[in-house]
Amino acid sequence: MQVRLLGPVDVAIGGGAVEVSGLRRKAVLAALAVAHGEVVSTDRLIDVVWGADPPATALNTLQRHVSHLRQVLGDRDAIRARPPGYVLDLGGADPTDAAQAERLIAEAERAADPAGRAGLLRAALALWRGRSLDDLAGLAGLDAEAERLDNLWIGAQTALVDARLLLGEHAQVLPDLERLARDHRLDERVHGQLMLAQYRSGRPADALATYRRLRRALAADLGLDPGQALRDLEAAVLRQDPALDLAAPRPAAAVPAQIPLAVRGFTGRDAELARLDALLDPAALVVCAVTGPPGVGKTSLAVHWAHGAARQFPDGQLYVNLRDQEPADALRGFLGALGVAADALPPDPQALATLYRSILAGRRVLLILDNARDAEQVRPLLPGTAGCLVLVTARQQLTPLVAAEGAHPFALDLLTGGEARDLLARRLGAERVAAEPGAVEEIIARCARLPLALAIAAAHAATRPGSPLSVQAAQLRDAAGGLDALDGGDPATDVRTVFSWSYRALDDAAARLFRLLGLHPGPDLTAPGAASLAGLPLPRARMLLRRLVEANLLTEHAPGRYAFHDLLRSYAAERALATDAADERREAAHRVLDHHLHTAHAAALLIDPARRPVEPAPPRPGVTIPRLDTPDRALDWFAANHRVLTAAVQRATDDGFDAHAWRLAWTLTTYFDWQGRFDDLVATQLAALDALRRLDEVPGRAHVHRDLGRTLARLGRHEEAEAHLRQALELYERLGDQVGMGRVHHSVGWMLMQQGRHREALAQAERAVERFRAAGDLLWHARTLGAAGWLHAQLGDHAHSLEVCLEALALQQKVGDRHAEAGNWDSIAFAHHRLGDFEAARHGYEEAIRLFDELGDRASLGEVLVHLGDTRAASGDPGAARADWRRALELLEGLGHPAAAEARERLSAR
Repeated sequence: MQVRLLGPVDVAIGGGAVEVSGLRRKAVLAALAVAHGEVVSTDRLIDVVWGADPPATALNTLQRHVSHLRQVLGDRDAIRARPPGYVLDLGGADPTDAAQAERLIAEAERAADPAGRAGLLRAALALWRGRSLDDLAGLAGLDAEAERLDNLWIGAQTALVDARLLLGEHAQVLPDLERLARDHRLDERVHGQLMLAQYRSGRPADALATYRRLRRALAADLGLDPGQALRDLEAAVLRQDPALDLAAPRPAAAVPAQIPLAVRGFTGRDAELARLDALLDPAALVVCAVTGPPGVGKTSLAVHWAHGAARQFPDGQLYVNLRDQEPADALRGFLGALGVAADALPPDPQALATLYRSILAGRRVLLILDNARDAEQVRPLLPGTAGCLVLVTARQQLTPLVAAEGAHPFALDLLTGGEARDLLARRLGAERVAAEPGAVEEIIARCARLPLALAIAAAHAATRPGSPLSVQAAQLRDAAGGLDALDGGDPATDVRTVFSWSYRALDDAAARLFRLLGLHPGPDLTAPGAASLAGLPLPRARMLLRRLVEANLLTEHAPGRYAFHDLLRSYAAERALATDAADERREAAHRVLDHHLHTAHAAALLIDPARRPVEPAPPRPGVTIPRLDTPDRALDWFAANHRVLTAAVQRATDDGFDAHAWRLAWTLTTYFDWQGRFDDLVATQLAALDALRRLDEVPGRAHVHRDLGRTLARLGRHEEAEAHLRQALELYERLGDQVGMGRVHHSVGWMLMQQGRHREALAQAERAVERFRAAGDLLWHARTLGAAGWLHAQLGDHAHSLEVCLEALALQQKVGDRHAEAGNWDSIAFAHHRLGDFEAARHGYEEAIRLFDELGDRASLGEVLVHLGDTRAASGDPGAARADWRRALELLEGLGHPAAAEARERLSAR
């Protein structure tokens, strides 16, 4: 805490200024501060505040002012009552900025080295923020102190000029001296310094003009001539006395060049380098906060750019690695590099910062503050004036520095694939990289496009020039999580060690969540997923996720979705294995699988209510399940999470959670079917089948065989499809499940239809209708009735087809089965088309398109667009037909759907 008198009166607390309200309160504080540590009588205080005519209530008002000031200072003992008045006692070496300035000036007088003296005087002068006791001007009791402090300022200014003249800075000091001479037009010492600086700058005529101007001013105002010293100086200038020159050349001000060696083979980052170039501004103080995950190349970027930009900063380049350093230590290092002798450095950290800013004032210096912990570590190291550029690198997001100091945020991400290949080519040679493209791509993937990991892998390969890159790729493949092979031989080039620096900075709760995230199947997760993994309330999980994002150990790559690259995932999993008990890890895995399963199960039933639930066991305590209340929200949730669910199926299978594995696969079938992701559907169902065999779960196996058969039929793999459907039927028959058997008949009919075996397919559909009617399953009765109507049309009986489909439509609308209704509109439109009623056909197809679009079934939507185009072409509207086929082709090609060939044929034929 410090009372500031060298400008407006206020209190500096914790790096900020606290204003004191009221002129009289400021006067009381100033009077106590001037006499710091000594008792100031109440009579003296009243005289300072009210002058010769105080009010009768002055004593009571003074007591209230003292009480208020104690609140401002935050310490009742800071102002103590001691007869006959009060005493201010803030402790510390510099209770006021005036005391600090006097101490620095006294140290400067004792300093033998002109550079050290100049630095101390600059530090002292930097404490003045204007005229001393500026807002108390006119108070007679303080005017004398204000005048004393202002004289102290002019004395320090002239002493600084003397030191700078000794250092040979006569040209640089001229602007300051000219201003001082204008402001102090009768000061002989200032004018003598100006004359000397002008003479040494090769301007003897200006030096003589300065003397004549002072002589006229002294004669006009005081009736005096200049003193003997100034007259002697005029005579020396006239005869160009060599004694006026410097006795010996003085060394120029220290110009540090501390930028570390640039990284060999630096590549990429063109956009970031261009952004840094664009920020060069000699008229401003520029601060750039380069942040990103460990190993992403923050220091490499800063150092590479700094080497190219060094010529823009003629007064030097400073570098410090702030890891495990306090700001005061960094300041001492900087000041030493700037030429300040160690014995001239003040012990107080605030005084060090003031001296540092004073020395940098007016200079163009580039600073790299590497591996900063947080904004508080950086702030004391920022220059105070324009002309400097500061590059800060940090693992933490430096949001406070951006908000308060206007730092430009540079969030550094992983390299692109092309940048990663360029890095390897620069380190290993273009020919070697081009010779093994497959191995190079695997190395890039195993290194997760992380620059540090790629550099280590390249170093290993470079030391074995005769070894194929495929060997290096194999080592990365075989290493545990890819980390064992990424040790460069020292802490700075060991990926684990680099990651550990960020991990160790986390608090216990954030570190635990980070470890558990390594157990998540990936590729990303939401806050509810993280909350379930850790067994925490959702608000607490969100707060910890924010901490991990701020530490750049996690990225929020989309709103509410979090991820980290594969190497950090491996490191997190290693930490979990080393730190957390096996039962705790398994419980966390169980919770997160419960979260995915229960959410996905509810979502699957929302988008397709016709599905028979596969009720999971109740969720474990601590599981968070988001509420999805509409089919649209459920579909959006699947779109955002289907990759996570696919990975969860595999993780559940690997870790022995078989009941979760097959049910998770079940939840995905409708979404994958509607999106045309048939390969994903088959892969997850095969994993589910393995899990069900281990569980000996017969109903589940029957479901999976039927889903596999239906999907394989869509892929044209009819032999495999038939085998799965046959097994499904056998299992349903063993269970006596009429509905299950009916759904198998339905799927077999669809498969036969795909093969053009329409009469056999119709027989299967009619058997399915009978089973559903007997079971009282109105929804599937309506679905298979619609399938039978479609098959009648394929057999050429369009009138009967229309009759059956309309019957099915009424039932589907009754039970609210919108997906089956959409497919049935396609069948109705097809029959109308064949009967020559193109308008009715167009209406039917448009209804089907509307429903499939609303439901999100893109595969079926594409197929119906092909049919609509056929109708438009037949009705004499070829332009509209081509538009429908083009839209269908775009949709179906994007899905990799076999029906894309039909749309392509239509377009090429016309």
